[in-house]
Amino acid sequence: MKSPLRHKIIKRLDRYIIAKFLGTYIFAIALIISIAVVFDINEKMDKFMTNNAPLQEIVFDYYMNFIPYFANLFSPLFVFIAVIFFTSKLAENSEIIAMFSIGMSFKRLMRPYMISAALIAILTFFLGAFIIPEGNITRLNFENQYIKKKKVTYARNIQLEVDTGVIAYIERYEDYNKTGYRFSLDKFEDKKLVSHLTARSITYDTTSTYRWKVKNYMLRELKGRKEQIVKGTELDTTIIMEPSDFLIARNQQEMMTSPELKTYIDKQKQRGFANIKEFEIEYHRRIAMSFASFILTAIGLTLSSRKTKGGMGLHLGLGLALSFSYILFQTVSSTFAINGNMPAVLAVWMPNILYAIIAIYLYTKAPK
Repeated sequence: MKSPLRHKIIKRLDRYIIAKFLGTYIFAIALIISIAVVFDINEKMDKFMTNNAPLQEIVFDYYMNFIPYFANLFSPLFVFIAVIFFTSKLAENSEIIAMFSIGMSFKRLMRPYMISAALIAILTFFLGAFIIPEGNITRLNFENQYIKKKKVTYARNIQLEVDTGVIAYIERYEDYNKTGYRFSLDKFEDKKLVSHLTARSITYDTTSTYRWKVKNYMLRELKGRKEQIVKGTELDTTIIMEPSDFLIARNQQEMMTSPELKTYIDKQKQRGFANIKEFEIEYHRRIAMSFASFILTAIGLTLSSRKTKGGMGLHLGLGLALSFSYILFQTVSSTFAINGNMPAVLAVWMPNILYAIIAIYLYTKAPK
């Protein structure tokens, strides 16, 4: 039976470790983000001045949204640095040895670490899935206006299934006048073509959803062996598609919340639209990044819990190497998914799987 005094001491140690973990995590974010902002200002100052970006928009539209985006993106790195930094200090001061001396096992020592990792994982997922995408809209619009001066205004060779058995094709779409050129709409029933609509141009009506105006059209309706042809100069019609379905802006996936991403991916898959790998990667990445907090916390704890001659410097160097390799591996696997045939979910979770194996191996070698 555990003595009440020892139980009370262990509970106090839990609170102590959680406070140290979260405090060091916040400190690491503040330190590295400050450095990143200084470098970013230095890099983009010329563009801000050349394009006459207002100071208020630089501060509130760009940097107030850049900071949470950057912090959330590299949250696994900050978690790893925090664990390595303060755990190495505990080990160096023989505090971990003192914890083991009162009967605390290594498995029990991991509990406050995992609680802290869970809090960070929940916060990371909530911010990445719901809050940061809203801010990314403002940030990316600012970048397009004052930094990159690039915005997607056209699309070519668009083909998608707008309804069951209904295939639309637009050779070229121009966003400035909401008009597509060389349009066709084919309708199939039981794998047989029953109607074929062609038009010189088609214009989207922004005042109503799914409303399009077809100009200089010809409609062929096939009924058995009979064919009926109708020609006209203008026709108002309803087609279940919008410019946003095929006019994909750069980093558009970062501007969608996770529910919006899921809806968009399902809709585009149903329509047969193939260019959605980046959206799938972003959707699965937000979940995988949250679980990475647990894996990297376990690795960091097992690496830095031993008191070594190299001290904190050795642990911190090894921790930074592992965390940067994790981020690099995640980037490389995502690139393979976009440019190759690797499934998005596998590409995103592969770094977690590999580093989970490393964490299990290191746990078996940890001090008991």
